[in-house]
Amino acid sequence: MLPLLTLDHVTKMYYTEAGEFLALRGISLEVWPGEFLGIIGKSGAGKSTLLNMINGVDTLTSGEVVFRSNGQEVFVHRLSESERARWRGRALGIVHQSFQLLPMLTLLENVMLPMDLCGLYRPRTSRQRALELLRLVELEDHAHKYPTQLSGGQQQRLAIARALANDPPLLIADEPTGSLDSTTAEVIFRLFERLVQEQGKTIIMVTHDTTLIPRFSRSILLVDGMIVTENRNHAAEADRQTDRGTPPPAGSDSRGTPNGSRPAPGDGLTRPGRPA
Repeated sequence: MLPLLTLDHVTKMYYTEAGEFLALRGISLEVWPGEFLGIIGKSGAGKSTLLNMINGVDTLTSGEVVFRSNGQEVFVHRLSESERARWRGRALGIVHQSFQLLPMLTLLENVMLPMDLCGLYRPRTSRQRALELLRLVELEDHAHKYPTQLSGGQQQRLAIARALANDPPLLIADEPTGSLDSTTAEVIFRLFERLVQEQGKTIIMVTHDTTLIPRFSRSILLVDGMIVTENRNHAAEADRQTDRGTPPPAGSDSRGTPNGSRPAPGDGLTRPGRPA
């Protein structure tokens, strides 16, 4: 089995009036189907920049991002901007800290919107799927309300339902609990856990909350644009595999290194410019 996502020595340099700023320093990472990966780091560590390299919203300086799904391999940063937008709409579900809902649309319409934008809208089946997703996040009874009539936690649950609209292989969540109180944040995190354990979804979640580390199947710590430690949670991984009826992984990771906390690879800045 191949990784769903591979980052190979990804570097991002910003050029400003104050000079050059190296935001990512040769990040190499593999994300496997069914993983719940946490990206941990303080403000300014490069977490959001890393997500933007994965989802293709921003362009990288050097390296490669490869996405594999349905037997196809996509080199994300070799696509044109319009091609990346179409790929992103079908392959990724993105959950923002600030929800990014459209207030003039009902909950049902917000969930159906990504289907329409990607050319997947079918009047009968799309409405049925949207209702199923609202049921999944326990908002079906509010389907015809507007986002402004919901609490913050309900709005984030709606954002998750919308992110799942096109059944994407990968869900990306950027500080999804950052603006919520602890009780509501726990509800959102448990929803992500259910999506991984019961539906086999692959989720990458960015957070600065180190208390969540034991609950990810794997986590990386990002400091100054580099992965400094990587931790694999054996218990969480075993629980996920048991719930899905598959055997737990062997005692080594994809690089043949014993699982658990370990230093990350070097910064890899010896690689010359962006590949063709």
